[in-house]
Amino acid sequence: MGLFNWTERPASVLQQGGVIAPDERLPWPQTAVMGVQHVIAMFGATVLAPILMGFDPNVAILMSGIGTLIFFLITGGKVPSYLGSSFAFIGVVIAATAYAGKGPNPNIGVALGGIIACGLAYIVIGAIVQASGTAWIEQLMPPVVTGSVVAVIGLNLAGIPVKNMAASNFDSWMQLVTFVSVALVAVFARGMVQRLLILVGLIVATVIYAVLTNGLGLGKAMDLSGIANAAWLGAPAYAAPAFSAGAMLLIAPVAIILVAENLGHLKAVTAMTGRNLDPYMGRAFIGDGVATVVSGVSGGTGVTTYAENIGVMAATKIYSTAVFMLAALFAIVLGFSPKFGAVIQAIPLPVMGGVSIVVFGLIAVAGAKIWVDNKVDFSDNRNLLVAAITLVLGTGDFTLKFGDFALGGIGTATFGAIGLWALLGRAKR
Repeated sequence: MGLFNWTERPASVLQQGGVIAPDERLPWPQTAVMGVQHVIAMFGATVLAPILMGFDPNVAILMSGIGTLIFFLITGGKVPSYLGSSFAFIGVVIAATAYAGKGPNPNIGVALGGIIACGLAYIVIGAIVQASGTAWIEQLMPPVVTGSVVAVIGLNLAGIPVKNMAASNFDSWMQLVTFVSVALVAVFARGMVQRLLILVGLIVATVIYAVLTNGLGLGKAMDLSGIANAAWLGAPAYAAPAFSAGAMLLIAPVAIILVAENLGHLKAVTAMTGRNLDPYMGRAFIGDGVATVVSGVSGGTGVTTYAENIGVMAATKIYSTAVFMLAALFAIVLGFSPKFGAVIQAIPLPVMGGVSIVVFGLIAVAGAKIWVDNKVDFSDNRNLLVAAITLVLGTGDFTLKFGDFALGGIGTATFGAIGLWALLGRAKR
C-alpha cells in the first residue's frame, strides 16, 4: 500500500459483518462522514484539556489536526490513531505555571517550554525503541504499571473540578446536573447520541444553566457577546514558548506517561485489527513526540493517541487510516474559526467542572480496565504493592523536592510505579 493508496471497499462489507482494514477505505463520501465522527469523538476532551490549563482551545484543535497528520506521515499511514490534547500535562502545567483555573494562563510560555522538552524526550525514547525493539519497554512497563499510571492521571486531577471550578453552592449543584446529564445520555441514549455522551451532556447542562441564570437569575448569567462579535475565520491565538529549567524538569517526565498510554493504545489497535503494529511502535512514539514539539512551539497542548477514537473504531469496525487523515483536515479547518473558539469560551465554568468530573473519572477507570483486560493478578504481592503505592502517591499528590525542583504526584507515581516494578518484579512469587 502506498501512503495515499487505499483499496476501496463497498459499505456492504460492513453490513455482512466484515471490517475495513487500515489499508482499505469506504467510498470517499462515507469516509468523510466517518472522519467527522472522529473529530466529534475527540472534540470534548481535546477542548477541555486546554481550557483546564488556560490554553487557547482553537490552537489545541488546530494542533490536534496537524499532529495527527504528522503521526500519519511518520508511521507511513499504517497506524490508525488520532492525536488529541493529553490530560497527562494538566497537573504539571498547573503546578509549573501556578494557574488559577480561569481565563488565559499568564505563564503559558514556561509551560510550552516544558511541553517541547517532553516531546524531545519522547522522540529519543521512540528512536531507541525503533533501533532496539519493544521488548524492553514492555518489560519496564507491564500492564500493572501502565494501568496504575493511567489511573493516577484521573485521580490526581480529581480535586481540580471539585475544589476550583465551583465558586458557589449553585455552581456545585450545576456540576451535579452536568455529570448526571452525561450519565443519563450514556445509559439511556442509543446510536450516535450515545457515542457523543460528553458533548450531548454538556449541551444539555449548558441549556439548563442558561435557563436558570439568564432566565431565572439564580446564578452568574452566561455572556454570549463574545460569540456574536467573533469572526467566522481567522488565525488562533498562538503563543511563544519560554524555557525555564524548573518547568522543563517538571513537565518532561510526562513523556513516560505518554509512552505508557501509546503502548496500551497500540496493543488495543493490534488486537482489534489483527495487524501486528509492534514494528511501528518506535515510529508511533516519534510521531507523537514530533507532534507534541510542533504543538508546544505554536502554543498548543501536548498530544497523545486518543482512546476515544479507538473506541469509535471498536464500535464501527472501520480501521482505515484514510478516515484519520480526513478527520485531521476537518480539525484544522475548525482551528481557524474564532467563532468556534468563542462558543467554547462561553461554556459556564461549573458545567465544565461537571464534565471534568466525568472525564477524570473515566481516565481512572481506563487504568483499571488495563488491569482487567490483561488479567493482572492481585493475589501476587508484586502487583498488589505496585498498584497500591502508586495510586496513593498520585491521588495524595505526594511531592519530592530536589533543591528548587519539586516532582509532584503524577511524576512521583509514574517513576514510583516503574521503580517499584524494577525492584519487586524480579522476585519469585
